[in-house]
Amino acid sequence: METVDKIKQQISENPILLYMKGSPKLPSCGFSSQASQALMACGEKFAYVDILQNPDIRAELPIYAQWPTFPQLWVEGELIGGCDIILEMFQKGELQPIIKEAAGRRDVEENS
Repeated sequence: METVDKIKQQISENPILLYMKGSPKLPSCGFSSQASQALMACGEKFAYVDILQNPDIRAELPIYAQWPTFPQLWVEGELIGGCDIILEMFQKGELQPIIKEAAGRRDVEENS
């Protein structure tokens, strides 16, 4: 499978997806740590891809997304942004409803 197809599949299969360095429990950079903490504070499950374990995705995703840095948060197929945007939205209370709505729709689809 082509890397871009793999990225598209990951984004379409996971309503809340964080591309990051490391994992939420063991992040490998401060920005990934802050982004995953903000997401965890929203109280919903989310998927993640450790780009350090996936050098092909690390190389291709910035081109596909037209976003040069990591982490990257994708919600329902749309790029929300990186660490600064995630934290700003979280502090303003804008991230929580987006995450809750996406999780709610995901849970309805999984249970139907």
